Amino acid sequence: MSRIGKKTVAIPSGVTVTLEGQKVSVKGPKGELSWTVVDEIEVVRGDDGLSLTPRSDTTRARAMWGLSRTLVANMVQGVTEGYEKTLELVGVGYRAAMKGQALSMQLGFSHEVDIPAPDGITFATPRQTAITISGVDKQLVGETAARIRKIRPPEPYKGKGVRYAGEKVRRKEGKKK
Repeated sequence: MSRIGKKTVAIPSGVTVTLEGQKVSVKGPKGELSWTVVDEIEVVRGDDGLSLTPRSDTTRARAMWGLSRTLVANMVQGVTEGYEKTLELVGVGYRAAMKGQALSMQLGFSHEVDIPAPDGITFATPRQTAITISGVDKQLVGETAARIRKIRPPEPYKGKGVRYAGEKVRRKEGKKK
């Protein structure tokens, strides 16, 4: 039995949930998201929110039960509060700035790196060495942050590069004389 799957997804006020067969659409103050639940899982709307139950007792149905409940809960949280990731730029001369809706970064290359904002994602630079990525879709926010980090990941000798806020970089000892 899935402990996560058993919990109902609470629907806060101001959020409308539409069920069309296996498709779950969530609309809230920050935006709208929709996702098609796999056929092994049944979605039922109750008085206290959405409850998801497996249609059969197969291994796949049990595996998808908790995942489906979490994805639907993430959609509800995304349209009400939204998601946000913060990246830090560590290194001499590493900085970020906004060029319209696009993000422009200087990361020690011979050129600037410009990244256009995907649909549903907004960039912000509160400081020259910090980037904030926000949106309603948790997966898209995390994926965008990972793509930016991949351009110049933190290196182990000096720790220079793009890292998540609060990320610990394992440092290596340098060359001996």
